[in-house]
Amino acid sequence: MFSEKRVMFLVAETPVHAGSGNELGIVDLPIQRERYTDFPKIEGSSLKGSLREAFSCSEVEIDVGQKKFPVKSLVNEIFGPDGEEETYAGSFVITDARILLFPVKSLKGVFAWITSPMVLKRFARDLSMAGLDNLLNEFGLLETENLANTVPGGSEVTLGQGGSSDVILEEFTFKVSENKNTNQLAKKLAEKIFPEDNASLALWRDKLAKNLVVLADDHFKGFVKFHTEVITRTKIDPQTGTVATGALWTEEYLPQDSVLYSILMFTQPRFMEKSKKLNDFISEKNPVELSKWVADVFLKGLPKVIQVGGNQTIGKGFVRTVVI
Repeated sequence: MFSEKRVMFLVAETPVHAGSGNELGIVDLPIQRERYTDFPKIEGSSLKGSLREAFSCSEVEIDVGQKKFPVKSLVNEIFGPDGEEETYAGSFVITDARILLFPVKSLKGVFAWITSPMVLKRFARDLSMAGLDNLLNEFGLLETENLANTVPGGSEVTLGQGGSSDVILEEFTFKVSENKNTNQLAKKLAEKIFPEDNASLALWRDKLAKNLVVLADDHFKGFVKFHTEVITRTKIDPQTGTVATGALWTEEYLPQDSVLYSILMFTQPRFMEKSKKLNDFISEKNPVELSKWVADVFLKGLPKVIQVGGNQTIGKGFVRTVVI
């Protein structure tokens, strides 16, 4: 059914508020989280809406047979119709974006990225589900049994206060050990998430290769649950110069430099008899070729940076996309 599959990494360039609505807890406007783990996530519906908006504004053109079409003119063919006149599904599947790497303040090295064995095993399971088994070996994800409290081995570790045996994250001290499997994972993730063809990312590529810490699952859960950004916002009454009645609230954000991933799966378009402009092109292609065409359109039209979640006008939610 899905002959083309990809994994998309999402790197938060600014804090991201993909909100879950009002709640009765300490934070008025919390971010989206998984129900049973409390791990941060971004709903697939939120991502798809953000991508659709980005594609609708794209000026990129793509060859379709002997003609060229702007990507934005193919939005309905890729994402499905946005009205009630016609109803048919889009041509690709996008899963919820799950947390992979979470930035945490470090005593040395300014900050580190943390992950956990459970997160890595889920990443491996999602890749396997999508048929991307080649990436399992490339990332070394088949060797995740003994990674708890490890750092990259065989590289210069700069996080520890007294060497690589101690890592101080926020106010907590962890005993860690160097691990060659963590080393392989850190280097490969750095290469993919911060590709070499972008010179401005060289610092972050080198930092991730050295400053990845795999913590125990419970420790990781504590950080992603209690160490997100929470800010207080107000609205000032112009007449009094004080906070307007009821206009004091708190918002939660996924921190800048957080890394999430989503699985993309492409199928043949479902509009076979509906799209007049593509009828000739479609009639010459089989389902596998059409699935590949959808993937090509998506990848060529995908902006390097999209905006996800709320508060766009105050610079929140800008996310860099990397598809492999």
